[in-house]
Amino acid sequence: MSNKRQTENAEPDIDLEELSRQLNPSKLSETSRQSRLLVWRVVTRLEAITKRAIDIVGSIVGLILLSPLLILVAIIIKCTDRGPALFWQVRIGKWGKPFLFPKFRSMVINAEALRRELIQKNEHGSDGITFKLERDPRITKIGRFIRKTSIDELPQLWCVLKGDMSLVGPRPAIPQEVEKYTLTDRRRLDIKPGLTCIWQISGRSKIAFPEQCQLDVEYLEQQSTLKDVKILLKTIPAIITGHGAY
Repeated sequence: MSNKRQTENAEPDIDLEELSRQLNPSKLSETSRQSRLLVWRVVTRLEAITKRAIDIVGSIVGLILLSPLLILVAIIIKCTDRGPALFWQVRIGKWGKPFLFPKFRSMVINAEALRRELIQKNEHGSDGITFKLERDPRITKIGRFIRKTSIDELPQLWCVLKGDMSLVGPRPAIPQEVEKYTLTDRRRLDIKPGLTCIWQISGRSKIAFPEQCQLDVEYLEQQSTLKDVKILLKTIPAIITGHGAY
């Protein structure tokens, strides 16, 4: 009888941890939020490491395999007008950092001086940020070919290897263009510039600058290793057809 009374009067077992969760739901949600944030940071870091690894391997392999072509093109350009084979220019990279940017020279030696005379004929939008002419008189015969096939961009594999650029990312702009950017346009500077990008496989110079920025921001917000691979694969037919290149 005494044992029965003790059993009836005994306090029930209480799960203090469960009770704490019920009384403090905000604590549970905060823990959950921190867990999701940690997972996001780990995934983002792994994506960045993978992207850089692909850049290093891709640029090294590209420079080795394409070295005969690079040497041949350099010799042809040099023999055309005795000018330098490479054209070096300052471009703006991630977060506004300037870097030296090489291209095979596709224009006459005094192209930069002639630009001032042609600026009023710009065919790349009315905003005046970028300057392009479909039939630019400064472009040499060999230059027209290497621009259409994007061979002129191949020396930038060196920039990818150094870490100034990536294989995939917004095309790097010159300082004079960046000075005219709006705050919205500057979002494209939040990621490393690249050899190829979404608008490079969607029409290249045929796409106006505002649309280019929109596509660059879209890439920035959706960037992933799988997306990079898809863009790289689509770049090949875009180069072969030469659509929108001038």
